[in-house]
Amino acid sequence: MRRKAGLRATLALAAALLLAGAGTGTTQVEQYVVREGLNLNSFTRAGPVAAHVVLRSGRQPRLLVAFPAGNSGTALWFEPLAKDAEWHLEGAPRPITLRDAKGRPLHGVRFVATIDADRLVPHQAVLSSIRVLRDYQALGKVPAAVLTAPRMTGDGIRWSRDRLDGAAGYDLALSVVGGRIAGGAILGGRDGRIRLAVTAVTGETPLSPRGGADLLNARAQADPGARNALTFLSYAEKYLAGSWRFDTYFGRDTLMSVRLLMPALQPAAVETGLASVLARLSPQGEVAHEEDIGEFAILDHQRTDGTLSDAPVYNYNMVDSDYMLAPVARAWLLDDPRGRARAQAFLAQRLGGETMGARMVRNLRFVLQQAAPFARDPVAAHLIALKPGMDAGEWRDSNDGLAGGRLPYDVNAVLVPAALDSAAALQASGLLRPYLSAGDTAAFARARALADIWRAKAPPLFDVAVPADAAKRAVRDYARALGVPDAPALAAIGTMPVRFPAIALDGKGQPIPVQNSDPGFALLFEKPSAEALQIMTASLIDAFPAGLRTGAGMLVANPAFADAGIQRKFSPNAYHGTVIWSWQQALVAAGLARQLERSDLPADVRHRIARAQSCLWDGIEKTRSVQSSELWSWRYADGRYQVVPFGAAGADVDESNAAQLWSTVYLALRRPPGAAIACAGR
Repeated sequence: MRRKAGLRATLALAAALLLAGAGTGTTQVEQYVVREGLNLNSFTRAGPVAAHVVLRSGRQPRLLVAFPAGNSGTALWFEPLAKDAEWHLEGAPRPITLRDAKGRPLHGVRFVATIDADRLVPHQAVLSSIRVLRDYQALGKVPAAVLTAPRMTGDGIRWSRDRLDGAAGYDLALSVVGGRIAGGAILGGRDGRIRLAVTAVTGETPLSPRGGADLLNARAQADPGARNALTFLSYAEKYLAGSWRFDTYFGRDTLMSVRLLMPALQPAAVETGLASVLARLSPQGEVAHEEDIGEFAILDHQRTDGTLSDAPVYNYNMVDSDYMLAPVARAWLLDDPRGRARAQAFLAQRLGGETMGARMVRNLRFVLQQAAPFARDPVAAHLIALKPGMDAGEWRDSNDGLAGGRLPYDVNAVLVPAALDSAAALQASGLLRPYLSAGDTAAFARARALADIWRAKAPPLFDVAVPADAAKRAVRDYARALGVPDAPALAAIGTMPVRFPAIALDGKGQPIPVQNSDPGFALLFEKPSAEALQIMTASLIDAFPAGLRTGAGMLVANPAFADAGIQRKFSPNAYHGTVIWSWQQALVAAGLARQLERSDLPADVRHRIARAQSCLWDGIEKTRSVQSSELWSWRYADGRYQVVPFGAAGADVDESNAAQLWSTVYLALRRPPGAAIACAGR
C-alpha cells in the first residue's frame, strides 16, 4: 500500500474542479478525486447526477457509491483478504441516467476500477439509505427487508430492487472485464489483478445543484479542495453535512458552516441554510439535528405507524442547535449589511403556510422558556442538560464525547447567553414586530437581563484549576503513556495553576476536567473578559499535553488532567478524542480574529490573542492537505507529530468523511498578515 499517498488530500491535478463536456448535451460535469487513508474518493456532479464513489483498500475491501438524492447509496463489502490490496480508478466515473423496467429514471455513475488482488469474494451488498449503509458498516446489521439476492451471469453480478414502497429503487452491477467469476468468487487475470466495470444508480429524487458564482462571492479564497467539497455539498434545497456518511441536512453543521462561511457566501446561499433550518423546526421551536428521508423514513414509519410513508422524520435529540439559530440569524439579519438589506423580505417569505419570521419567533420563545429557570435560580441543576436517555446532545455527539457529562460547557456557558442576546437584539431592531403576539412582549423584554445572568453565573460553574505541581505530574504520566515528549508541556506550565473550562459537568454538577476546544464558541459569539481570554488562549499556545497544540493541529480534547478511565475514552482513535477536527480549528481562527477587532482589551491581552492566533495558523498550514476532511488523528514518530487519516487504523471507531461541510469554512478565512509569533512557553 502506498501510505504516503494516503496522506494527500488530492490526486495530482484532480485537486481542481474539472469542468468537461463528458455528459450528454451541454451539461457540465464537475469532478474531483481525493485519496485519504484507505479510501479512494471520486466525486461527480452533472445535472441530475450527484455521486460519491468510495473504494476502500486494505484487507477489508469495500466498494460504495453514495448519492445525495434521498441520502441513498449502494455498497458491496467483500470477505477479508490475507494481505493488503489497493483499488485504482481508470479514468473518471461517467454520469448516466438509465430507466428501470417500469421506465422510471435512475441516476448514477459508471466507472472501471481495478484492485491488486487475485481473488475477491462478495460478502454483502446493501442498496438503501446511507443511514442503513452506515449502520451496516458500524454494526454489521441491516433490515432484512432491504436485502436483495445477487443475479449472476457469465461475467457479471447484479443487485437491484425497488424501494420498499414500490418507488424507483437502486441498482448495482459489476461486470468482470479483467478476470473471471468462478465458484462465487471473482478471480484475477494473469496479471494478478481484478478489473471491474461498475454501474451504480438510484431512483431517489435528485437535488438542485448550486455552485460557482451562485454559491461563492469574490471574497472566497481560491482553495480548490475546499471549493470542490463545498460545491459537491451545496444544493438549492439544503446543504449536506458530509460525504459519504452524512449526505443530507444536519442542523448544527448547517448553522456553523453558514456562520463561518458567511463573508464568502452569496446572499441566497446564506438564506438557503437559514431557511432549511427554519423549515424543520419542531412545533415547540427546537432545531432539527438530522432528517430521515427516502427509504430510511419509510423504515421509521414502518416501525412507528405501520405505513410505508416516506414523509421526512426529524430528530430533535440534540440541544446545542436550539441555541445556535438565533446568533447565526442575528449575524446575517442584523450584523451583515447584505443580510440587513434583505431581512424584512426574508422573514416575510412563507413556507408551508408560515412565514420565516413566525418560525424564527417560535425558536426564540423556546430559548426564553428554557433559559428562565437558571435565570431565576442560577445553580447547576437549572442548566441545560442532555435529554433523558441520551449520552450526547451537542457537537461531541459520540457516546463518550463528553466523558459522561450531562451539562455541556458550550451550550450553557456560551450558546444560551448568545441566543438570549440575539433575541433581544432582533426584538429591538423591529424586524420581529409583525410576528410577535401580545403575550411575547414581557418575555422578550427580559431577554437582555436573562443573558446577563447566564453570562455572569454559568461559566464559573465550569472552572477547573489544577495546581502546578499536580499538573506537571499529570503531564509527565500522560505523556509517558502516549509516548510523546513532555518537556515543552512542562515548560509551559511554570508555577501557576493550569486553568481551563471543563468539557461538561456531570450529573451532580461537578466539572469533568477535560481540556477542550469549545472556548472557540465564546471567541466567535461572545465578548469574554480579559481574564477569560488569558485562560482560553493558554490552551491554544501551550504544547500538548499541557495544552491542545500539536504539530498535527489543535486537538479538540486533552484528558491529561482527568482520571485514567476518562483518558482511555479520549484516545487518538476516538471520534471526539485526542484528534483534530478541521472546523474546530476554523472556529477558533474566526473567533480570535473577532476578538482582535475589539477596542476594549489591554495591550498584553491583545498580544496574547495574536500569539495564540499565530500558533493556531501554524498548525492549520501544516495540515492543508487534509483540511476539507472531517477529522484526522496523529502519531508521534521520528521526533514529530504526523497526520494520520482517521479510519485508517483498525482501532479507529469510524472513518472520516472526505468532504465535510464545516471543513470548507476556510474559504472565508485567511492567515492575518505580518510576522508570526513564536509559540514556546507562556
